[in-house]
Amino acid sequence: MELDELKSLLNHKLSTDHTGRSEKDIAALLTKKTGSVIDKLKRSLWIEIACCLLVIAIFSYLGLFGTNHSFRIYFSVFAVLSIGFLGIIIYLLRRTKRLSATTLPVKHNLQTIVNIIEEFTKRYFQFTMALIPVCFIFAFVLGYNEPEHIPAADRFAKSYFSALWQVVVFAIAYMLLLSVGLYYFTKWYLKKLYGRYVAQLKECIAELSGE
Repeated sequence: MELDELKSLLNHKLSTDHTGRSEKDIAALLTKKTGSVIDKLKRSLWIEIACCLLVIAIFSYLGLFGTNHSFRIYFSVFAVLSIGFLGIIIYLLRRTKRLSATTLPVKHNLQTIVNIIEEFTKRYFQFTMALIPVCFIFAFVLGYNEPEHIPAADRFAKSYFSALWQVVVFAIAYMLLLSVGLYYFTKWYLKKLYGRYVAQLKECIAELSGE
């Protein structure tokens, strides 16, 4: 048999394989596919929870045992913010579990999950980008009002800067570079952890709709 003929037979078999299946069989396959995607989405949420717990532990330790007053205030505040964020993730995981608890995938529930995750990732990105200038301003205010000198910071400033304007330019450039880096990293991170699974759920919804 010629190679082209073999390829033609294989393609024909693959394209007609579904014709022998009943609607029940197709629904079962779709249910399995949907369940698998939702399980991966829930796994991503568990990863987020684990990371958040780690951040809370580190920030809490630094907030309690930091070397100076401003340092402790800074990390204590963000430890509290991380606890609030953890609560949102836990709520999102519970909501996803509840919506996907039916035996068969319900299109409305799947669409609700997609809407929730898309809204969450949108706010997640916006919050991350807004937090960058907030962190810098907060750190500057704390540092400016810090009664104690920070030896490491003093040594760094004396080694690399001879005027105040140089410090200002460095701080602005650093913030801009960090913002660009976090912009692309956050985009990649959210797509890796949530975006690809949301896209797969949308495909499942389209199949349920018969599109």
